[in-house]
Amino acid sequence: MADRQQARDTPSRRERLEGRLARLLAQLPGAWLLRLIGEEPLVVDGLTLDSHIQFILASRRRRPQLLMCEPTPDAARSRNRREIAAIATSAGARPTRVRSVTNRTIRGADGALAARHYVPFDTDPLIDPPLLVFFHGGGFVICDLDTHDEACRILCSAAGVQVLSVAYRLAPEHPYPAAVDDCCAALRWAQREAASLGADPSLVCVGGDSAGGNLATVAALTVAREGNPVAAQLLIYPTTDASSKHPSRTMFAAGYVLTSADIDAFHRHYVGDNSAASDDVRVSPARASDLALAPPALVITAGFDPLRDEGEAYAAAMECAGVTVQMRRVEGMVHGFIHMTAVVPAARAAMVAIAKAFGAMVKEGDEQSG
Repeated sequence: MADRQQARDTPSRRERLEGRLARLLAQLPGAWLLRLIGEEPLVVDGLTLDSHIQFILASRRRRPQLLMCEPTPDAARSRNRREIAAIATSAGARPTRVRSVTNRTIRGADGALAARHYVPFDTDPLIDPPLLVFFHGGGFVICDLDTHDEACRILCSAAGVQVLSVAYRLAPEHPYPAAVDDCCAALRWAQREAASLGADPSLVCVGGDSAGGNLATVAALTVAREGNPVAAQLLIYPTTDASSKHPSRTMFAAGYVLTSADIDAFHRHYVGDNSAASDDVRVSPARASDLALAPPALVITAGFDPLRDEGEAYAAAMECAGVTVQMRRVEGMVHGFIHMTAVVPAARAAMVAIAKAFGAMVKEGDEQSG
């Protein structure tokens, strides 16, 4: 069974060749790529799409269009793993170096969870680094530790923090609130065990991308209500409000990687028949009445993302509640750009900048509290 799954997750020869080509094309100027596809720079809402991403989107349009969780969630997970692995392992690609990477098992809400612990090279051997508990995105349905390995490596290296990436249970096999319960349990575990990991227990942070950003901020609010707040949160294009549709949801409904139809399909898999879940603050944290409890936040959005406006509205709501918030829009990017660091130069530069900004924010907060 394991061998069969590994075969399904291994990129085909064609996929490896496409990954190699994508990495080679990333070395060309964006203007050259636009000439290859015969397109002018794309401008929407006053923003210009990154040329390398515009080229990738044009290439995607030549393929059969499936929703991210089609034809089945299990098949979609394998396709997602293959696509990311094909880029990550092609053309002599090497992962971002960190001091150590260790697979672990930690306690979840209903049994053991797989996790991966990243340790940066020492910046100061006399000071234990912060610990970032990271929850991957994927609409609560797809993605895993491997799909987000390079993103976690960049965060670890450029931010100078330990990262504990956690594989929570996925829908639809485990619908809401399984993922929330797992992530809250994982965050509590990290707060208890930070010292044993060699991290500073007073600087446990939480973060994630997309659905993982949702889970991160929900977990942060949960432990704060219990009297054990985390030091900071990193929310990368988070989904925060399932109960309403913001303008960007319509503006970028199709053609920019994540579609409005994808969002609806993921939501159906996640909440199942629970029609009231959209209004639950553990699904839509933007509806929480106690956002003042949220930890300092770095919120990242992408200019060409249907989730852009709800992420920015959530940042504004936290700020209005008195939370220290840094909001950064990466203007030329699409949803999922953290997976494009090997094939889009601007995506890698953005990811490194995000990591450095988060590391600086945590350090500044520590200095102020000290």
